[in-house]
Amino acid sequence: MAPIIVPTQDELDRRKVVGINAETVTHITSTDFPGHYPGEDHSWDIDVFRSQFKVAFHYNRQDEASFSLIGLDASIANAFRRILIAEIPTLAIEDVWVNNNTSVIQDEVLCHRLGLVPFKGGKQGIHEWMKWYKKPGPEEEPFANSMDYNTVKLELNIECKRNPDAAPGEKDPKKAFIHSHVYASDLKFIPVGRQEEFFSGAEAIEPVHPDILLAKLRPGQAISLMAHMHKGIGADHAKFSPVATASYRLLPLINITKPIYGADAEKFQQCFADGVIGLEKITKADSRENKELQGHEGEMKAVVKDTMKDTVSREALRHPEFEDKVKLGRQRDHFIFQIESTGQWDSDELFLESVKLLKAKCERFEKQLTYMAR
Repeated sequence: MAPIIVPTQDELDRRKVVGINAETVTHITSTDFPGHYPGEDHSWDIDVFRSQFKVAFHYNRQDEASFSLIGLDASIANAFRRILIAEIPTLAIEDVWVNNNTSVIQDEVLCHRLGLVPFKGGKQGIHEWMKWYKKPGPEEEPFANSMDYNTVKLELNIECKRNPDAAPGEKDPKKAFIHSHVYASDLKFIPVGRQEEFFSGAEAIEPVHPDILLAKLRPGQAISLMAHMHKGIGADHAKFSPVATASYRLLPLINITKPIYGADAEKFQQCFADGVIGLEKITKADSRENKELQGHEGEMKAVVKDTMKDTVSREALRHPEFEDKVKLGRQRDHFIFQIESTGQWDSDELFLESVKLLKAKCERFEKQLTYMAR
């Protein structure tokens, strides 16, 4: 049996770089799988994965988070992204009964706008106590399956009137009329059954952004409707998606192979987004280490400051003075995630929930494989 060839660390690092050239992108295909390199063992090992995998948070706010997953395959990173968008459940308006609508906005358009309004409330009630709703059959009553543990009731009753205190000839509708603008905050939560235990006070069901404009009214116009909120997932409709955006990008790499100094350094800095390239004075130690810098002490040289801010525009590759002085790339196994929550989940909770769902999927698949083998 032929001995197993162990590649050097430099060679392994080289294989992880996606080349960004002036007109092409190279080495985009993953190569770390058994059989690609003859004589090398690339079979998956959990201990090796555990030693190489890292999670680094860049910032973590309630509505937005950014973090890096390092040492992961693109298929797993993309699985997290798809689960975040389409498989984490949230509450959203699903059914609307319009009793009266004399505004200029049509019933179906108004109902569509209501469905896209994001709501928040007590997390224990929304994520743990609330259950899935099953729509009644064609021969059943419309509210046959509506219970306090699967349905949230909202009402909107508003009418526009003239403001008696408005100045004569007032042109601003917000001052001339009362309720000239209908906002998401006008939707009122009507607790039913045990819902008061989970959705009361600061944890009551309410819009995440109360100033979302739903419609405009003029004197004599009114809207009266009732809405039911149910649990759903983004795979059924985008209104159930818990994220505004959930995306990732590969870590940009910038390698300055030859010194760039003087006026070229300032021009090189302008080729990148702010904060990517910095300027430092050339010291005597620098000139001793690199012969090309001798006689340029005191001038400014270009240094890589923060590649995460780079947009990979390739502008530097357009200029002949930088030819053979810089190499651009992206690290294949470093994924920078950006998650923006719509409000029902905290941004960091969303990623942990996606991990739970992926784990559950793997367990179900493992059971199915076991049954097939039997």
